[in-house]
Amino acid sequence: MTVHALNELLLVCSLVLLVAVAAVRISSRSGLPSLLLYLGIGIAMGQDGIFHVKFSNAELTQMFGYAALVVILAEGGLGTKWKEIKPALPAAAMLSTVGVAASVGVTAAGAHYLVGLDWRQALIIGAVVSSTDAAAVFSVLRKVPLPARVTGVLEAESGFNDAPVVILVVAFSTRGPVDSWYVLVGEIALELAIGAAVGIAVGWLGSFGLRRVALPASGLYPIAVMAIAVAAYAAGAMAHGSGFLAVYLAAMILGNAKLPHWPATRGFADGLGWLAQIGMFVLLGLLVTPHDLLDDFWPAVVVGLVLTVVARPMEVFISLIPFRMSWQEKALMSWAGLRGAVPIILATIPMVSGIEGSTRVFNIVFVLVVVYTLIQGPTLPWLAKALKIAEDPSEAADLGIESAPLERLRGHLLSVAIPAKSKMHGVEVSELRLPAGAAVTLVVREGKSFVPAPSTVLRHGDELLVVTTDPVRDAAESRLRAVGEGGKLASWLGTDGPRSGTSSARAHH
Repeated sequence: MTVHALNELLLVCSLVLLVAVAAVRISSRSGLPSLLLYLGIGIAMGQDGIFHVKFSNAELTQMFGYAALVVILAEGGLGTKWKEIKPALPAAAMLSTVGVAASVGVTAAGAHYLVGLDWRQALIIGAVVSSTDAAAVFSVLRKVPLPARVTGVLEAESGFNDAPVVILVVAFSTRGPVDSWYVLVGEIALELAIGAAVGIAVGWLGSFGLRRVALPASGLYPIAVMAIAVAAYAAGAMAHGSGFLAVYLAAMILGNAKLPHWPATRGFADGLGWLAQIGMFVLLGLLVTPHDLLDDFWPAVVVGLVLTVVARPMEVFISLIPFRMSWQEKALMSWAGLRGAVPIILATIPMVSGIEGSTRVFNIVFVLVVVYTLIQGPTLPWLAKALKIAEDPSEAADLGIESAPLERLRGHLLSVAIPAKSKMHGVEVSELRLPAGAAVTLVVREGKSFVPAPSTVLRHGDELLVVTTDPVRDAAESRLRAVGEGGKLASWLGTDGPRSGTSSARAHH
């Protein structure tokens, strides 16, 4: 490649990123999941678009898609709060196993009898579209004020169900006879167990090390966190387990470990997640040939209708029988099973394997994802309000607390930002009742800093610098969060603050 060609390539990539960033703004205002806009950019650049770029490498797309999905799952895991997702784990596990099996069976039957696909193609489509997309779920649900247990179940499901679905798609896309159902069940159980064990181990070891080793620069902490998450995927895959489950669990452990420089780490991961989504969706848009989609439009609509109206509700209501959830919550969860880039990426597996009719399978999945995401994404907030389960978004926001270790002094410097709606507003410094060994040393207010007196009243928008000794660091942070949620009457150690399990307990970084 010549220098001139490289400069042109860099210019095109820069323009694509700028357009994609603008698309994020359009997406946030319209309520449309951003994947549709990124896919549109890829299609516009493709052979039927403006630049007429010819791209048909399904194997490269699959490899890049897997890499992007690792980053997206890591970003989603880092933003998942353990106290919110813990009650949702059993329900998410049922949806990711029993629910996936029900969805595959019903959708495959619809594709076979209503569309006329042979059983192998029907099973591949049923498995592919049974995976809810982490990027779509994380981007849409975090804008909708839903009850914490509903959001927790949906987010955990999107992080868990990739593993069994990948196993099924690979099994159905293998030349020769498909393994017996009990063999597939055994493989899924084994890979999930190995992936979970590897993810928990890597996440715990990584958080243990990062909390006790002071890196020479704060910018290294975000890189180290993402490197540990990616290492969890690699270790899980090399151990013949589910790398996707491993990276999600490892990232979730890291995200709840109160690591140093956490807001910077969270922002870095969020940026990488956006970059991965943009690259993945644009590449998928390049891979598709728009004029070939017309013949498969109505078959895709029919399969999507079976999935959305029959398979997904059956999956939700059957899987959640053991759990006490209202029919309104189940109805919303049925509609919130968003599909995105993951099904499209999985649809490249039979293409790489050379399965007969795999191009048609890819086209049907592509149209299905675009059409039903266009319908489900924007209508989700409306449905939540209609079912009367949307929560008040004006709940108190959690504090943004960043910690920098002072290794030689055996202490920590906490930077505490007081957001709007925080109940720390109006509290005097003395009423924080920090444990012995912790003190507020500086307050930054409206661009000016001063040393506070015990009677100084804190306000929205203030930033506090709190110095703590190493033994009381966790207790000091717990107390600060409790006051932020419950005001001056919160308990001493912050364990009895108003943690109703709602969105008011979520971190606001």
